[in-house]
Amino acid sequence: MKREILISATQREVRVAIIEDDQLVELQVDRPEARRMVGDIYWGKVEAVLPGLQAAFVDIGTDKSAFLHNSDLAYDEDDDEDADDDGDEPADVEVPDSVEAAAAEAPAASSKPRGGRRRRKEPPQIQDVLKKGQDIIVQVSKEPISTKGPRVTAQVSMAGRFLVYMPFASRVGVSRKIGERAERQRLRGQVESVMPKNSGGVIVRTVGEDVTVDTFKRELDTLISQWQRINKKTKFVGKPPKLLHRETSLTRGIIRDLFSTKVDSLTVDSKQLHNEILEYLGGIAPELVERVHLYEDKKGLFDHAGIEPEIRDLFKRRCDLPSGGYLIIEPTEALVSIDVNSGRYTGKKDPEKTILRTNTEAAREVARQMRLRDLGGIIVADFIDMETRQNRDKVLQELRTHLGRDRARTKAFAVSDLGLIEMTRQRVRQSHLQNMTEACQVCHGTGRVFTAETIVRRMERSVRRMAAEGRRDHLLVRLHPDTATYVLEQESDLMKKLEKGVGFGIEMRDDPLLRPDEFKLVVKGAGRDVTQQYAVA
Repeated sequence: MKREILISATQREVRVAIIEDDQLVELQVDRPEARRMVGDIYWGKVEAVLPGLQAAFVDIGTDKSAFLHNSDLAYDEDDDEDADDDGDEPADVEVPDSVEAAAAEAPAASSKPRGGRRRRKEPPQIQDVLKKGQDIIVQVSKEPISTKGPRVTAQVSMAGRFLVYMPFASRVGVSRKIGERAERQRLRGQVESVMPKNSGGVIVRTVGEDVTVDTFKRELDTLISQWQRINKKTKFVGKPPKLLHRETSLTRGIIRDLFSTKVDSLTVDSKQLHNEILEYLGGIAPELVERVHLYEDKKGLFDHAGIEPEIRDLFKRRCDLPSGGYLIIEPTEALVSIDVNSGRYTGKKDPEKTILRTNTEAAREVARQMRLRDLGGIIVADFIDMETRQNRDKVLQELRTHLGRDRARTKAFAVSDLGLIEMTRQRVRQSHLQNMTEACQVCHGTGRVFTAETIVRRMERSVRRMAAEGRRDHLLVRLHPDTATYVLEQESDLMKKLEKGVGFGIEMRDDPLLRPDEFKLVVKGAGRDVTQQYAVA
């Protein structure tokens, strides 16, 4: 698989695009006003302990208190030397997967349960570990989303290029993406030989498969020293809440976690960033320097790559498929729904083959759009109904295969009796739609506004309420121009009939400053707005 990374940077924005087989599959954006928090380490103060929820709220200095579940407490695990669970690869640039409980939406990284998982002790009761007012070191594992504050974990982890260091753990693990047992044991032995006694735990990342013992030791020493500096800060930074450590920048995180021999090229359009990347790679992976290219053309890098239209389209509800079918993607508060439609593709003779082809295309595109839009939580896809179990299994397998390329933890369940496929995807931040858009001030996020006729009927009811209270003031009715046009063209005698029915004068005017579904009732003599008093519904 051909894989490229494009980085476009300006003073106020850094955009990173990941391209696989000439298709945009992932986009990350970093802006100063929307700084990424995941991976940041704080010295916080426990504000409240809730035994009924087995959780605590921790003040880390953000607008809303951070949420800490008891599954995210740092505690000793059973140390079964023969178990072959061995942790996991970091699932996202900022979130080493050693912080395993952070993403409740996606408890597993594949579509099938893994065998041989290590049995863990039951976490302690949170009220036995934390008390109100207690100081605690925590790491952000999920950014604030919607009305919720950030989620944090006490299982601090620090990611290097080849290792993830966990100061409160006690074992050495190996990424599950390294499948051979003998190789896992070899790597575990190498790291254990250079691991200082009682200094924490480590996970060997996938890119560490061919690394020497000396390299492991050098990176481990660096990570341990970094943690010691962070821990010492609690002695002199003052009272909590305080930021102890900020996660590395988006660009450096991408280089650390993604840029390897499996990536064909990395292109960047900023000379300053290009020099920083070369300097960073010179210390950790000099063999990759030749794959880094500086783009200096006047035409924008993303325009040159032809991905700007795809970035624009990721905010649309509709996503077209090559055959003529399409997806409708609808984010809601509870879940994301994805509907598959055959569109103009009708096939030739066999309808089942037509449906299978559309669903197979849709499965690939669903997996890509989940990554590209950074969707998270519960996702439900309604594929076109198929008659045979064999075809349903083919579509599910296609979906799982492409979800396997996702760095975020994902899981796809079997096709339900209703023909739906339920999925979960690790959510550590808001989707691009939530981050880059805001609710419409007219429709308040519903995407719908009342029709002109509905507005007129509401206005009519409001005027009749005034009459029922005995008001006889001359009334000025202000309407949006589109609604006023509807009245003139479709109900030209409305005002005369209304005046006759209520017994006082009514004058209509258009007002372009009003919202399309808004009207105003103004007492003409006094100039007093009485809309709120009478416009109940």
